[in-house]
Amino acid sequence: MNAWLRQHRYALLVTLRRLVKQPFSSLANLLVMALALALPLLGSAILVSVQPVARQMSVTPEVTVFMRVDAPSGAAADVAKRIQDEFKNDVRAVRVVGREDALADLRANPAWQQALAVLPGNPLPDAVVVTLADGDNLAGRADKLAASWKQWNHVDLVQLDSAWVQRLEAILRFARIGLAFLAACVAVVVLATVFNTVRMQALSQREEIGVARLVGATESFVRRPFLYLGALSGAVASLLAIGVAAVALSPLNDALVGLARSYGAEFALHLPGPSVLIGAVVASAALGALSARWSVTRSTRF
Repeated sequence: MNAWLRQHRYALLVTLRRLVKQPFSSLANLLVMALALALPLLGSAILVSVQPVARQMSVTPEVTVFMRVDAPSGAAADVAKRIQDEFKNDVRAVRVVGREDALADLRANPAWQQALAVLPGNPLPDAVVVTLADGDNLAGRADKLAASWKQWNHVDLVQLDSAWVQRLEAILRFARIGLAFLAACVAVVVLATVFNTVRMQALSQREEIGVARLVGATESFVRRPFLYLGALSGAVASLLAIGVAAVALSPLNDALVGLARSYGAEFALHLPGPSVLIGAVVASAALGALSARWSVTRSTRF
């Protein structure tokens, strides 16, 4: 165990010495990777910040349950109570709109006055207007609830007001796919940068590696410092990217605060949570180590 720790400590020290030996080249590579990694971080910050605000817009998802015209007078109230009791986690508010109230609202609208005047009676049914609770996949939940409520007694029609929800979810889904594509492109940039850096290091130390093999050094011993170089480059670059993204968000938030307050709202961009940032650092280190492994395997075949 002690020998294993000494070997890894030696490899880490060798890696740090190589980085310090070429400070400008090392810093340039780190900055290139950091700027590339900062782009998906900024994109995720915008997506994470906008998503809850978009779901709390003034337009609320509603489902209207229309009763049969010949339904008993208390049927709408019974349906409203059943919805509140059985679906309390899915709904935020339930209200009954009586047929007389609905007719009065239409008569108050000049566009409907002439049409309603020729009708012999009230053709409107009682209705139950259900406001859904916020959450993910609102359109899907609304469809499931509507399909369930259609089967109830005295229910004639269930109308979904979820077109805007579907559009919103389509936009957010497009943003997620675009962000994933951007992250994949950045991963390729990180792989290529680390691959080239390790390749140049291996070629410049060709003679040193040859001597080490002559005196009995194993392939693991020879390649380990390069793996540390790749992992450290990825981890440090991701930490720098987090710093760059945080600095970039500061002036953006200053501009957004004034704009949001002019609309009577509070809005600010913020980075994803600590678990996501830690995952990004670990993923960058793993990508760097993987690229270094591939590069050193190809570059030390002599």
